[in-house]
Amino acid sequence: MANTSDIRNGLCIRYNHDIFKIIEFLHVKPGKGPAFVRTKLKSVTTGKVIDNTFSAGHKIVDVRVETHKFQYLYPEGDMYHFMNVEDYNQITLNVNTIDNPGLLKEGEVVTVIINSEDDMPLSVDMPASVILEVTSTEPGVKGNTATNATKPATVETGATINVPLFINEGDKIKIETAKGTYKERVKE
Repeated sequence: MANTSDIRNGLCIRYNHDIFKIIEFLHVKPGKGPAFVRTKLKSVTTGKVIDNTFSAGHKIVDVRVETHKFQYLYPEGDMYHFMNVEDYNQITLNVNTIDNPGLLKEGEVVTVIINSEDDMPLSVDMPASVILEVTSTEPGVKGNTATNATKPATVETGATINVPLFINEGDKIKIETAKGTYKERVKE
């Protein structure tokens, strides 16, 4: 049993007859009244994100989890196949357990959070950023750089990302997986 002072990003808790992963939190101490913790919780079963506020000192039921490294193999409909890099066992996960599946490239190593009570996979943590190649984008218009102008670009996984005008087809770009946004162009 934990309380609100133990809340951190990535903590899995039991709440409303489901298991949720904390994706964002903020401790608030107003000038008047008791302190509280504002959180964003993501259901590991449905992928639905809810906002919730816990009063300070509120007891929460944390779920014991283990993390293992898995390599992404291939998609099959709504199911994604992964292989444990240590013992080569394969698992299949629903697309809801993955935060940004459009940025998942075959061969990518991710961290899978597994409930240690029943060995069920709860969620997939992507690396902080991934490097993908741009497969198609419109050429940038010269002189249209007065502001931070962007254009849509399709990367090798099929995802569409807004990129600066100087990015061309064949360029490799670094993408922040948490937000799905362009970070920088990668030189080879």
